Amino acid sequence: MRCGKHRVAVLFVVFFAIVSSVRSSENQLLVYKKKYIMGTVFEIAAYDQTTEHASVALENAFEEIVRVDNLLSNYKSDSALSHLNRSAHFHAEKVPSDLYRVVEESVRFSRLSGGKFDISVAPLVDLWKDAIAGEGAPSLAKQQVARACVGYDKIELTPPDQITFHSSCLRLDLGAIGKGYAVDRAADVLRSSGIRNALINAGGSTILAMGSPPGQNAWLVHLRDPSHRVDPQVMLKDESVSTSEQTAPSLLGDDTAGHIIDPDTGTPLRTEFAVSVIAQTGTLSDALSTTSLLLGPAKGKGLVQRMPDVSAIWISRDAQMETVTGGPQILFGRKF
Repeated sequence: MRCGKHRVAVLFVVFFAIVSSVRSSENQLLVYKKKYIMGTVFEIAAYDQTTEHASVALENAFEEIVRVDNLLSNYKSDSALSHLNRSAHFHAEKVPSDLYRVVEESVRFSRLSGGKFDISVAPLVDLWKDAIAGEGAPSLAKQQVARACVGYDKIELTPPDQITFHSSCLRLDLGAIGKGYAVDRAADVLRSSGIRNALINAGGSTILAMGSPPGQNAWLVHLRDPSHRVDPQVMLKDESVSTSEQTAPSLLGDDTAGHIIDPDTGTPLRTEFAVSVIAQTGTLSDALSTTSLLLGPAKGKGLVQRMPDVSAIWISRDAQMETVTGGPQILFGRKF
């Protein structure tokens, strides 16, 4: 799992290179705005009949992302998640519906992945943040103490809105699913405002496409390619894509560190792959991309194949590649 999901992986969206407001042949206006939220830059590009209406809709969508961040952030001491992490030990804590929904969905992914996806990994994530900061790997004793706190099976959900931690040191980190959920909620706000064609980009980690640009069948998105030899692409329409990749050792100065932690070992994941997952929602693609990276291509393909309308691609730095195409077709801009 990841600490705040600070990914190195980047998705390049061709449409964001266009100026913020232009007139198309179908008399639709493209309005583009960006804001720094949840530790990254969120971008929204949307088509509408008037710039005024679209601008208001985009601002409302950004406000919704801020609202979600105020619930799910583990960096804000007054967030609903931070309050839960302080008060739910051996005590049923009532939580907002959004937080309950995200934790419930996370536990579902934990079960589907055999525990590889585990939001209770927060104690380990915090432990390894020091290594990322250059303070060296934590001692085995510290690792063992943190690992004893981790386990999604220690989370009890009582519908409709109560959560209990059956551990004195369990804490949650929603960095592996929070941005995807925020993107979904922003899309709901745009739809309720009458926006039908838009693209929402959560810092390159999750991108959700609504409808398509005028005169086009879908939005063209270039996926992460650590080999720079394949150029995978996907045409998105009412779908989302998320990418996960371990922090490059050269960026950390320590090849033992990394921001994605393997719950099985309690240490940073070691992998040469980046993985992109295309699904129907941002929440689903976000959670599946981290899970698929942790599982690796061999086991990850089995999980993705069991999910309806989902596609995925793993690419290594030396252009090793595995794909599953149960959803949108993955295209390639270069021969390989």
